[in-house]
Amino acid sequence: MSLRLAFRAALLSGAALAAALPAHAQSRAQDEPTRLDEIVVTAPNYVTTVGESGTKTDAPLTEVPQSVSVISRDQIDLLGWTSLMQAVRYTSGITSENYGPDERYDWLTLRGFNPVQFIDGLQAPTGSVANIGTDLWGFEAVEILKGPSAALYGQSPPGGIVNLTSRRPQTEFGGEIEVLGGNFSQFQLAGDVTGPIAARADGRLTALWRQRDTQLTGVESKRAYIAPALSLDLAPRTDLTLLGYWQDDEVTGDGGGFLPAYGVILPNPLGDVPTSTNLGEPDFNRFDREQGAIGYDLRHAFSDTLTLTQNLKFFTNEAYQTGPYGTGLLDADFDGVPDDYRTVTRSQFAFLEDVDSFAVDTRLNAQFATGVLRHDLLVGLDSRSTDNRQASYFGAAPSIDLFEPVYGATIIEGPLFTFLDQTQDQTGVYVSDQIRFAPGDEGLILSLSGRQDWVDTDNHLTDVQIDDDAFTGRIGLNYVLPGGWAPYAAYATSFQPVAGATFEGELFQPSEGEQFEAGIKYDGRDLPAGIDLFATAAVYALTQTNVLTPDPVPGRPFFNVQTGEVEVKGVELEAVARINDRISLNAAYGYTDSEVTASNGADLGKQLPVTPRHKASLFADYTFQDGPLAGLGVGAGARYMGTAFGDGANAFEIPSVTLVDATIRYDRDDWRLAFTASNLFDKEYLSRCTALTQCFYGTRGLYAVSLSRRF
Repeated sequence: MSLRLAFRAALLSGAALAAALPAHAQSRAQDEPTRLDEIVVTAPNYVTTVGESGTKTDAPLTEVPQSVSVISRDQIDLLGWTSLMQAVRYTSGITSENYGPDERYDWLTLRGFNPVQFIDGLQAPTGSVANIGTDLWGFEAVEILKGPSAALYGQSPPGGIVNLTSRRPQTEFGGEIEVLGGNFSQFQLAGDVTGPIAARADGRLTALWRQRDTQLTGVESKRAYIAPALSLDLAPRTDLTLLGYWQDDEVTGDGGGFLPAYGVILPNPLGDVPTSTNLGEPDFNRFDREQGAIGYDLRHAFSDTLTLTQNLKFFTNEAYQTGPYGTGLLDADFDGVPDDYRTVTRSQFAFLEDVDSFAVDTRLNAQFATGVLRHDLLVGLDSRSTDNRQASYFGAAPSIDLFEPVYGATIIEGPLFTFLDQTQDQTGVYVSDQIRFAPGDEGLILSLSGRQDWVDTDNHLTDVQIDDDAFTGRIGLNYVLPGGWAPYAAYATSFQPVAGATFEGELFQPSEGEQFEAGIKYDGRDLPAGIDLFATAAVYALTQTNVLTPDPVPGRPFFNVQTGEVEVKGVELEAVARINDRISLNAAYGYTDSEVTASNGADLGKQLPVTPRHKASLFADYTFQDGPLAGLGVGAGARYMGTAFGDGANAFEIPSVTLVDATIRYDRDDWRLAFTASNLFDKEYLSRCTALTQCFYGTRGLYAVSLSRRF
């Protein structure tokens, strides 16, 4: 049996087991009386003050010496977000949707770098892209760790990581079913059910099916998602949760944007290029992907102060895409001036990527005292093995008219050429200790973390093996004051392996990152009952070294050296609040000053791509809890993105834009009818231009009406 067939069999058996839970628990729900005269719309976990990603323990966020943003399921549901790119819109320091309405991946930039995606604390099988586009419906929370996080997670970019936490089985029966429809022919059916299956066993089944078009002519997207889960109470101190998911994506007709700059960001004498322009072939372009994971979370408490935790997952991710794409306006005499400003040359591109990985993280958490000091010690060992195979084909494709495209051209797809067959094994040993200098929950906390990693990369095509190792760490101080205020300061480092070699054949060393950060957090613990608030303010200075830059020696145009350097400095403000189950607030501001400080290329002294200096956002929502409007909720938000650049040389400036989102809903007797609008006024704007041949419009207005029932 192949790995993917085994995945499917395991997931189907888990789904069948989880689906049995309603019959066991239905009577419990039926016994509860329904009170039609009382409407209370709650979101008990809208504001999250605890997250595991920052310390791999359940430490409060005020005790973590690092900026951490947690986006809860309640926020996701209340604001109607359907993708990870939407969920981070009202978070500081991170930008998204860098390539417009992409149905395949979640394009993110965190403090100037592309964050690596983790699922349940384990790195997802990322290959050519730093994320895998998993559907947001399957997750309970999104945690964003800003700044170097290698001391706990190993190789990762200096900007940070994003961790998604899967929905877990609950001990009480409950669930939700939702039907959604919207513009661009969107239709979605989603469900989630959880509860007891048998004695000491709880199950959960989450599923989704969606079909929709996009703003590009002739593009259709389909997605199926299923995620069974089973929690077992093996012993009084031992819990095991089995987790799995499978997702299938099919996108047809998408030429990937790739619009010429003339008519998008530069003047074109024939007019502006419509945002619906598709330079691919609707009947030929396609993207197919199957991905999944199966594994478990195990927790055993030897005592009240000594706990063993292990997370394990097998991942698989196979994607194939093919079709023509635009390569710029025709310039037959290469004088830099388009021939007719409308004939677009095209190339045919096919790409196959198959990534399988196994990841396991085992850690022992001990709490003890040495004299007047109290320790929360974490000792861990994790390993990850990833097989990545990539093949591609490049060829010619017929030209197309930019303003009046005619589809149906004959496209020749040649054989794929395998250019990467690689296995990478990483092993890391880490130690982290949070040391308290006071007997209570307040006072000074010293956080010390250190990690040693060994990374072996084996290229099976060239028989070249690269062995890297690195030590990373984090040291931080938090002072938790009465009332919930907690100033902090920290220093942290990171590393990432770099593939390739110099002209002399010397293998590249890993890039390295370091960051100084200071700030203050507030958890609102002394506020009046009914008011939940978590706010942060941070300043940071981040540096990445060993960055690749062109070899300055004449005659070496295709070789690089590692003398490049990048600096990013910034200020981030963020607050999330829920007041008396009526008012919800999300506010954020980020100032990011990025600069390439050492380079032999045109990017010297320039800003990092898609990293605006200013980003600000505010969303406010009000729910009526009594009176004739009881159950009605209305919300609106605005998000501002300052000017940025789409390319490293800063030749293409992305204008600033302000977009408005809105939601209206009505809750009654566990039913919800909701309308959500993203980019309410359907503003046309530029998402990114990376070259004269590669421009991408931002996502136009998206409107949806949903009807859901909770039980």
